[in-house]
Amino acid sequence: MTPLGAKLKAFWRSLSWLEIVSFAFVILGAILTAAGTPGGISGFLKFISVLAGGYLLFRVIGWWRTRLLWSLRNRLIVAYLFIAVVPILLIVTLVGLAGRILYSQLGAYLLYEDIHRRVEMIADIAEHIAAAHGTLPKGVSQEESERVLAAQSHAVHDRELPGLKISFSEDLSVLRKVAGLGRESFAGLLQQDVASPLIGQEEALSLVSMRTLVEGRGQRMVMLRVPVTPDFLSTIAPDLGSIQFNLWERSTGSAPNDVTYSSGGLEYHPGRSIVASNRTLQPGMFWIDTPVNIVSRLDSVYVGRDGSVEPLRPVFALFNARPSRLNGRIFTSLGELRGSYLILFILVGIIFMLIEIAALITGVVLTRRITKATGDLYQATQYVQAGDFSHRIPIERQDQLGVLGESFNRMTSSVSELIEEQKQRQKLENEISIAREVQNQLFPMSLPSVPGVEIEAICKAARTVSGDYYDFIQLSATHVAIAIADISGKGISAALLMASLQAALRSQVLAPDSQSMSTAELVSRLNKHLVRNTGDDRFATFFIAVYDSATRTLRYTNAGHLPSFLICRGSAMYLDKGGMVLGVVEEYVYEEGSVVVPQDALLVGYSDGLVEPENVYGEEFGIRRLQDAAVRVQASAPLMVAESLMAAAEEWAGTPEQADDMTVIVARLR
Repeated sequence: MTPLGAKLKAFWRSLSWLEIVSFAFVILGAILTAAGTPGGISGFLKFISVLAGGYLLFRVIGWWRTRLLWSLRNRLIVAYLFIAVVPILLIVTLVGLAGRILYSQLGAYLLYEDIHRRVEMIADIAEHIAAAHGTLPKGVSQEESERVLAAQSHAVHDRELPGLKISFSEDLSVLRKVAGLGRESFAGLLQQDVASPLIGQEEALSLVSMRTLVEGRGQRMVMLRVPVTPDFLSTIAPDLGSIQFNLWERSTGSAPNDVTYSSGGLEYHPGRSIVASNRTLQPGMFWIDTPVNIVSRLDSVYVGRDGSVEPLRPVFALFNARPSRLNGRIFTSLGELRGSYLILFILVGIIFMLIEIAALITGVVLTRRITKATGDLYQATQYVQAGDFSHRIPIERQDQLGVLGESFNRMTSSVSELIEEQKQRQKLENEISIAREVQNQLFPMSLPSVPGVEIEAICKAARTVSGDYYDFIQLSATHVAIAIADISGKGISAALLMASLQAALRSQVLAPDSQSMSTAELVSRLNKHLVRNTGDDRFATFFIAVYDSATRTLRYTNAGHLPSFLICRGSAMYLDKGGMVLGVVEEYVYEEGSVVVPQDALLVGYSDGLVEPENVYGEEFGIRRLQDAAVRVQASAPLMVAESLMAAAEEWAGTPEQADDMTVIVARLR
């Protein structure tokens, strides 16, 4: 099977039954949509397929997110995007929106200011005419004075106020309706129906200024009008681009599909449009000098065909502008410093951009370092998982990640050493176990068969192997040798010395006529053997007794061992004749002791581990308490006596833990 086929098969096996059913519904919905099957059951199936597609999309997004964020590199990239890039983009977007709003407001202000300036200009002209009208000589007729004043105003202001019209009238009704009762002037935008009988102009929107003139024969009104025409719009706000004024009409509800605008509780729909002639957007200075489209509202006074007046009729101005031209207006007041401030702004922007690029490069470099260190750690764990503890992570920098790599290297080295130590320990334990089995073979495997003699022994090692030694050797039909020893030290070394002592002992006592050999001579030979074959710091305490059941004679030699004792009828006899420990002085002369054993006596031999356990007060169990414990159970069988003595010592210590090997031999001599 090809790798692609294997991947597809694995992918198919990973799908759940719900995902398979959803995928089938999506395919069915696609087929029904392509076939153009009408509604009914087909429409229901299409709806189910849409739900199934949404479920599959949700699952795909979850799978993609899991795969994407599994890598630490991708996690850091996502974190940097949300921590650094996204806030910067949001700030840039906010600054861009704020700039657009600022430029929109500035453009609207320039348009409004220019319109308002021209309104104030015609208002000043009207005021000037009113003042001059009252100071003309009496010989000048009214018609002549009005003609002269109008001609002077045209000569001065026709360039700034194209289409300026000046008229005089005795009818003050228009002024009273527009300005309100009690007011003698009005200046502003005036909107009206075409050919309105009140004003008589053909233009729908004009800049209008009206003012009363006081004369001796009564009041007259002067009205100045500047029609808002395409030619007029081409002269205002030269820093702006194309300009269009949209007039709005009262909505009567007859055209519900039109765009409506609500203001002051009234509904309006679009009416006539006035577009500036020969006016286009200026060319951009650079690629980011994109135009700003602006919509601004101007309020006008509307005069209806029937003479009704609406004080606030909206007029919308639609225009565009280049930010570079608006910036020129903003920095106009700086004069010669404008270029310096602009250069400073550009330099600061370049510095900020360089800082951002440096921060981005730093983030990328740090990300690569972190992910490389993490990748090295991950690869190293794979080596460790495979059992290769020799792999080491290369350390390139002495930062925290480098220290982490060094720590990992030290850890793998320590683990390797521990594993090696564990192997050595396991090997040693196996060897010790073998030594334990070998040592068990050194202890007597069967009890001697001598009439009137019952022998039992118990040895509890403090470690795996014991340094205590006991032995029962039948020398003849009536002779048996009983030995007990305590080797200096513990563990393997003591066990090896014990094996050497056992071999030497058996080689001596199993020789012909050994039953008649003096125990002192036997111990002397063992002493020479240990002195010649062990170091100066190795020695052993040793006790051996040879019992003749026919004569009931017990010959013994005690070489530095704790004295064994005979118990008979509640009293004890210590067997302490002999000499010093084995393995110290080669030519040492030992002494043999001899005892005639009473009927039904009990011989007890032991090692120091049985009498040295201490209680909570630091008091040793001692030979005296061991003797008393033996006296209490002297009538019992040898095995029960041995177990009772062991239990008494452990009970005195109060803990099953041993500080030394514990050995006891009990022989019933009937």
